[in-house]
Amino acid sequence: MLLATAFSIRDKDVIAFVGGGGKTTAMFRLAAELVTQGKRVVTTTTTRIFVSQIQLAPHHILATDDAQTLRAVRAALEQAPHVLVIGAASQVGKAFGVKPALIDELIALDNVDQVIVEADGSRMRPFKAPGEHEPVVPSSATLLAPVVGLDAVGKILNDENIHRAELVAQLAAAPLETPLTAEQLARVLTHPQGGLKNRPASARVIPLLNKAETAAQQAAALEIAAAALRHDEISAVAIGAVQRADAPIARLETRVAAVILAAGGSTRMRGETKQLLAWGDTTFVGNAARIAHAARVAETVVVTGHRAEEVQRALTGTNARSAFNPDWASGRASSVRVGIRALRENCDAALFINADQPFLTSAILDQISARYAATRAPIIVPTFDGQPGSPVLFARSMFDELAALTGDVGGKTLLEKYRAQTERVPIADPRAALDLDTPEAYANARAMIS
Repeated sequence: MLLATAFSIRDKDVIAFVGGGGKTTAMFRLAAELVTQGKRVVTTTTTRIFVSQIQLAPHHILATDDAQTLRAVRAALEQAPHVLVIGAASQVGKAFGVKPALIDELIALDNVDQVIVEADGSRMRPFKAPGEHEPVVPSSATLLAPVVGLDAVGKILNDENIHRAELVAQLAAAPLETPLTAEQLARVLTHPQGGLKNRPASARVIPLLNKAETAAQQAAALEIAAAALRHDEISAVAIGAVQRADAPIARLETRVAAVILAAGGSTRMRGETKQLLAWGDTTFVGNAARIAHAARVAETVVVTGHRAEEVQRALTGTNARSAFNPDWASGRASSVRVGIRALRENCDAALFINADQPFLTSAILDQISARYAATRAPIIVPTFDGQPGSPVLFARSMFDELAALTGDVGGKTLLEKYRAQTERVPIADPRAALDLDTPEAYANARAMIS
């Protein structure tokens, strides 16, 4: 996945990279991607940039007075699609940055599509906390991208390894001279005086967890991402290695919800309500809620209908919340619609789970979510012995079409319509595909675990 895709870059975006562990590389990598897409891009800094790094841009301009600089940028972009704007060179091998107000004027130029800004320094350390005077984020910034080098995890928290280690220790509530954990790093990343410092109120925030190269670093990245996404200010978390030009982002973690459909009347159960059937020390619906709770989902909504109060009681002890469907007898589509409407606005996708799949596991849910994070496909479907099954993940982009369905249908219509865009995840355990519609099927399933 490209950086431009992960960051959902829009026209007239001003992207501010802060933090440590790959800001400059990310800035020039993103600029190159956008140029390939036919965009005209200005890169710059409000801090300092190594003189040697200036050569990473095909053309650079030395900022003087604002009016002259703007004229020079406009003219340069007619000749080359990427221009770096810098201040005068210092005596320590760095060039000074520009004033934030100039960036506000640069993005207003009619032939500038995006401006990318390196908004603070990290002294070549993989992680930092911002000092009193930083980051210098322009007011026009529409995307704040705090960068973290994942090689910081496990490093001893001192100034040799971490920039402003004492301040990091304060924000993370961590002792100096001890290994920095993923949890502590996440605290600083999401702290108003840490990774979110000086964020313009309307700017979206997408942290970039860089150098996810080993299994341990990838596991730490998922832990950091999960913690970050508990904060509403965070839109998504990009995980990857920006040195890889072809695919710098391995996965984009967003908020995936679980919608458990438990409203039906179970007509084929001959008097029983299958979502309330006993399963272990709980019920089918209670089991489904536990599975969702153990998975990496941001929220769990259980759609109730038939015997709603009893279904609600079966959720005791889980983190699931219920949404009542008064029109449950009309069929499955109405429950899907109620589930969608109950989701929080920052939910990016949803797993639609049948309450009567008792052999489903949280690991399977995470497999499906992981494929979405890696591909961003609008539909992710598990397959069992080559056949599509449930639960199916639908991205938010599909919610309007899902909500427009009627009758006793779920998403099968959309699976056919968007077959070419659908990703499939093979599941090894065929029992997970079982949904139990009859007393005989229920008895057989109980025999499997006896």
